[in-house]
Amino acid sequence: MTLAITQLRLSYFRCYQDINLHLDDRAVVLTGSNGAGKTNILEALSFLSPGRGLRNAKIEDIRQNTAKDESWAISFIAETPSGTIQIGTGEDRQNNRRVVKIEGDAQKSQTALTEYCSVVWVTPQMDRLFLDGSSIRRRFLDQVIFNFEPTHLGRLNKYDKVMRERSRLLRDYGVNGADKIWLNSLEVTIAETALSIAAARLTMVERLQKACIENHHNTNIFPLPSISIDGWVENELQNNSALDVEDSFREMLKNNRERDAIVGGSEHGTHRSDFVVWHKEHNMIASQCSTGEQKGLLMAITLAHARLVKAERGFAPLLLLDEMIAHLDEGRRQTLFDMVLSLGGQCWMTGTDRNMFEPLKNKAQFLSVENACINKPKLEVA
Repeated sequence: MTLAITQLRLSYFRCYQDINLHLDDRAVVLTGSNGAGKTNILEALSFLSPGRGLRNAKIEDIRQNTAKDESWAISFIAETPSGTIQIGTGEDRQNNRRVVKIEGDAQKSQTALTEYCSVVWVTPQMDRLFLDGSSIRRRFLDQVIFNFEPTHLGRLNKYDKVMRERSRLLRDYGVNGADKIWLNSLEVTIAETALSIAAARLTMVERLQKACIENHHNTNIFPLPSISIDGWVENELQNNSALDVEDSFREMLKNNRERDAIVGGSEHGTHRSDFVVWHKEHNMIASQCSTGEQKGLLMAITLAHARLVKAERGFAPLLLLDEMIAHLDEGRRQTLFDMVLSLGGQCWMTGTDRNMFEPLKNKAQFLSVENACINKPKLEVA
């Protein structure tokens, strides 16, 4: 069983007004100069998963600048283990939200996509994953979890919504003026939801670590990451029962109301947790490693993620590698290509130099991208 995109149509999406691309199930290589529009194609593919895509973009920022009354839209024909599926997603301009259709039927939630598709990506923007704030790393780990637990997105949204409501009550009415019954109810929900989020993260970190070790045994072109999740709730869960942690967190929220009324939010909770990565061989936290080592750690985690998807779901995810081979020497590029092809799924890769992808000749379909135009036989450009 495999997952592949055999038709991709974009309307008013980023730099593309209307393109209709036909493909087979082999790997896809997009080459062209910087700024030509290669990453925009990968971003469109990333919308086969719930969320805001590989750029974490606001919905209105995706629309082509020249569009007036039009909305951006993406249409896919996907070969999936369930058969050929038509998937559409795009902008509901009136409600400022993304909508999803499968076989023409509107879906209640974006999580419906996970029944048919799984997408894993690495982009140059993720080079700062280990340098920027913890929110970026949390989002990275949560995106990994989405491929295995679509309901995780609902947990996160629920937690954020209830935490905001608690902050609003404390800010507007103060500790003494806020409805105590309502505050207690919100804090119960926050604690329950936080436990579910933390448990999912701990489970995924454990599984991802094992997959990283397995991959490293098979090929060591990338450093071996040592990964963990660091947060009050997650740390407590590793030493105490879930019921005790839930009670303790709820009591902490209650005791910290005065502080939270002034500062906002909450000092502790799953919104403060950090996905921590170390270079195991060097015993060095990723943020202190060289740029090349950081890229290697990110690739090691991504390939482990892809293999986990294949092992659990029975098919490899769409793998999107944006400008990820330029820093590799010829031998490591060949090894990476072999690893990607061995997964058995469709991989989309971008680069500025076509010659770097020469080992994929006859194993991939090559597209040339320049100024929002894509050159390939059977390509229709409106």
